[in-house]
Amino acid sequence: MGHNLLKGKKGIIFGALNDLSIAWKVAEKAYDEGARFVLTNTPVAMRFGEIDELAAKTEAIVIPADATSEKDIDTLIAKAMEHFGGKFDFILHSIGMSMNVRKGRPYSDLNYDFLIKTLDVSAVSFHKILQAAFKADAINEWGSVVALSYVAAQRTLYRYNDMADAKALLESIARSFGYIYGRERKVRINTISQSPTRTTAGSGVKGMDNLMDFTERMSPLGNASSEECADYCITLFSDLTRKVTMQNLFHDGGFSSMGMSLRAMKMYNRSLDCRDCPEVHLDEEAISD
Repeated sequence: MGHNLLKGKKGIIFGALNDLSIAWKVAEKAYDEGARFVLTNTPVAMRFGEIDELAAKTEAIVIPADATSEKDIDTLIAKAMEHFGGKFDFILHSIGMSMNVRKGRPYSDLNYDFLIKTLDVSAVSFHKILQAAFKADAINEWGSVVALSYVAAQRTLYRYNDMADAKALLESIARSFGYIYGRERKVRINTISQSPTRTTAGSGVKGMDNLMDFTERMSPLGNASSEECADYCITLFSDLTRKVTMQNLFHDGGFSSMGMSLRAMKMYNRSLDCRDCPEVHLDEEAISD
């Protein structure tokens, strides 16, 4: 049951694919809190996803758009403003993709065409959206823009690869544009650094189960779920956070502030106790970065 935190607010949600998507959960929560919104994703993703089902459930409209295309974004914002009868109040950027990760290319052997695509889809698209919205004066005063990030923007995590570079750029864009948007339009821009989450994209990453187990053991409060991330997004879209901007906000159960937890240390000690067990030996030469 909602609390009407977003009653009367309107927005655009990028990235809902199916019910595993964080953007999907945000849309459900936003609807429960009284918001109206436009759902958008690339035409290709929409063919494989279930966005029409979400639209029917939340009384939203769907406008296809490739977030790397300036033309598509301009059209999306114009159509959204036409649909709402004027400006809107929030945007969620929940977009990320790396062909280097998908193809198993290690960071020491990147395909640079893939890298450029990673940066464009996962970070530069955020700048394109903000720039288009700024030029169209599309967001109301005290509006809010949120993008989803990850702690790999600050710390090296095994196998996260060039997505770490993209998340670092994403957070920088939020700070740089946040200053301009806040100064001139009273619009706030933040990123949420979420726990590793079992989304459709995340589930396909090799070693995801191990990563989630590790962060669960390291985090005093445990991993934050996609539903909990959606709750956090709602607070940032609401008027309760009117003076929060240009921040990267960790939503990870405390993982980002930890060095070593008791649970993780116990697991590590157990592996040391079994160091002579043949089943735990690893072929180190087979491990890539």
